[in-house]
Amino acid sequence: MTTESPTSSDQDVVDILTADHQAMLELIGEIKQATNAELRRDTADTVIAEIVRHSVAEEMQVYPAMKEYLPNGAEEVEHDIQEHKELDEVMKRLEDVPADDGRFMQVLDELEAHLRHHVSDEEDEQFPKLREHIPAEQLREMGEKVEKAKHMAQTRPHPNAPHSQLYHKTVGAGVGMVDRLRDKLTNRKTD
Repeated sequence: MTTESPTSSDQDVVDILTADHQAMLELIGEIKQATNAELRRDTADTVIAEIVRHSVAEEMQVYPAMKEYLPNGAEEVEHDIQEHKELDEVMKRLEDVPADDGRFMQVLDELEAHLRHHVSDEEDEQFPKLREHIPAEQLREMGEKVEKAKHMAQTRPHPNAPHSQLYHKTVGAGVGMVDRLRDKLTNRKTD
């Protein structure tokens, strides 16, 4: 998710990821308020792309720092990766359900529940620890790297793909390029 603002250079990774969370939840609210299937589908495709990009950026830039700096960081990362896998599975199902099908809103509600849980874990527990254990300048640098990673990341869920920094830095960039090409060819809305 692109979080551009006049003071974006002052934002750290926590500010950026928190703004992403808010924007993703607002998009889900827009889907629930949409009065036609086409708008629901377009907005769902956008929120899926935003969640995927956000997750990839976390896995590439935030999780290695959590493992290094946070007490029990490795365990927290494993928990978060499991939540990302669950989100991927739900997003894949949402992609496959027509927006005018009654199941669409059920799957959307499931996605929202998983997302809210994940957001709560990060914002209530992990983000304060990041600010406590990592110097402010490093958090700002991580924020810049997160923004760059989101621009190269996949835009579609890939539930069977590994959720690792190595995968995203090697194969993931190519997968992201293919996703963006598919998005253009199909006129899929991703932002």
